[in-house]
Amino acid sequence: MSPSKLRQVVKRVAAEHEATIEHCELCGDAIPPDHRHMLDLRSRELMCACRACKILFDSGAAGGGHYRLVPDRRLRLVDFHMDDVAWEELRIPVDMAFFFHHTEARRVVAYYPSPAGPTESLLELDAWADLARANPVLDELEADVEALLVNRSRGARQYFLVPIEDCYALVGMIRTRWRGLTGGREVWEEIEAFFEGLAGRSKEVATEREEATWHA
Repeated sequence: MSPSKLRQVVKRVAAEHEATIEHCELCGDAIPPDHRHMLDLRSRELMCACRACKILFDSGAAGGGHYRLVPDRRLRLVDFHMDDVAWEELRIPVDMAFFFHHTEARRVVAYYPSPAGPTESLLELDAWADLARANPVLDELEADVEALLVNRSRGARQYFLVPIEDCYALVGMIRTRWRGLTGGREVWEEIEAFFEGLAGRSKEVATEREEATWHA
């Protein structure tokens, strides 16, 4: 192979390699596959962040009210206090949803995954207040970037405190994999695998419990 041909091959391989490398969406530096994310509070979009930008935005004031670093803690909430009545009072039309404090809306909001993408449910705030009193761990949710993720589908009773990016990943998977009216076998296998993987990455914690007002 001639030197000029070799240079062309090297250049092409380098270009292909560069195309596979992810870059920080704040400063443009290359980042590894395992990296943190920032949340744009205005668009609600996630942005890949390098280590330097992660450190810069690790302070709540650093984002100037525009960006916020997404935490990386994942908690599996054992003995979470929610019975069927409490779930019904939240008025979520399906058996899977996530809840987070929306700073701009100044309230807790509820979304559930659907074939059309994330769908907001009109949350009964009194019912949420009762749930929070029964489970003080919910007071620890970091606004905008952490969520309570609930899976009660097909008899499951799983409750997690997760980064908002995990909820986005679940929504994206369901939106792109759902088939027909019931979703199809494959998407339900992927949903099960998603929650199995999440449980494996999460720290198991017992929740402090208080009597909720709906049981008074």
